[in-house]
Amino acid sequence: MTRRVVGGSGGTGVKAARRPEVRLPPLEPYGAGGLEPDGDYDGLDFRELDLAGQDGGGARFMDCALTGCALDETRLSRARFLDSVLTGPRGVGTNLADATFRDVHILDARLGGTQLHGAVLERVVIRGGKIDYMNLRTARLRDVVFESCVLVEPDFGGARLERVEFLDCTLKAADLTAATLTDVDLRGVASLEIARGVDRLRGAVISTGQLLDLAPVLAGELGIRVEG
Repeated sequence: MTRRVVGGSGGTGVKAARRPEVRLPPLEPYGAGGLEPDGDYDGLDFRELDLAGQDGGGARFMDCALTGCALDETRLSRARFLDSVLTGPRGVGTNLADATFRDVHILDARLGGTQLHGAVLERVVIRGGKIDYMNLRTARLRDVVFESCVLVEPDFGGARLERVEFLDCTLKAADLTAATLTDVDLRGVASLEIARGVDRLRGAVISTGQLLDLAPVLAGELGIRVEG
């Protein structure tokens, strides 16, 4: 496998994220009622369903499509989403703590207060939409792409990010406290705001313009007074 390397000089730079290759098989409509804890869902089409408040903790979704589903307060802690596509998920307070996403597309999400602490995201594309107050504390993100989306106050506290790209995104008041970054490309962030943890940007690449925008925060972190 060949990895694209961009930026840098002398042959060095940030390694690009590996994108998922999701090819869904013909799907069967899901019509079995509510979700079940530790349920096993394979090759199913969840379309325009109200799953609010349901408990699918520990469930496995393999080769599934979830389209236009309501996920308000839905309990999906420890759930596994594998080779699946989530389109237009919406809801507040969705519990995805310790969940696993591998080879997944998440498109046009409208979510708020999503709990993803301790989750594992590997080869995931999150494209479009708006996610407010996403809790990714202590999560592990590897080969993840955020594209054309708005992230408001995402919490990456203590998370590990490796080969993560932000393309044409808005990142407002991000918290990077105690986070570890490796090959994280922030150059595609149109509006980059780091509320806490600017000292954890080691391992990321930013543009010259972003450096200028972050200068006041960096100066404050280093205790530098800027006058005149």
